[in-house]
Amino acid sequence: MTRPDVRVRRVYEPPSPDDGTRVLVDRLWPRGLGKETAEVDEWPKALTPSTELRRWYHGPSGGFEEFRRRYEAELAGPEAAAALRDLRELAKAGGRITLLTAAKDPEHSHTAVLLRLLLLLT
Repeated sequence: MTRPDVRVRRVYEPPSPDDGTRVLVDRLWPRGLGKETAEVDEWPKALTPSTELRRWYHGPSGGFEEFRRRYEAELAGPEAAAALRDLRELAKAGGRITLLTAAKDPEHSHTAVLLRLLLLLT
């Protein structure tokens, strides 16, 4: 089986023709960015961490490994699991998928967790 072509980019970077399907994976719309400028194809909010989890992670006691564990538990809920299944099917269908985030450090954000799950479970 071919590994899905999924990558991560910051949503503030200009869209590229080789982005494929552009999927915003943040709960909130990125500040200062117009919807036409972002060229987002999909915005599955059910895939995003809860407000409570985001606040915990960005607080004084939030560590990435514990965040990953808690976020994966949230992704097991019915609505999030369905959205992840849909994204997985999109990845299996071929063509590139670009996960878009406003996070300044995507490698230590929910986007890295999603990318890992997509690459491992498709």
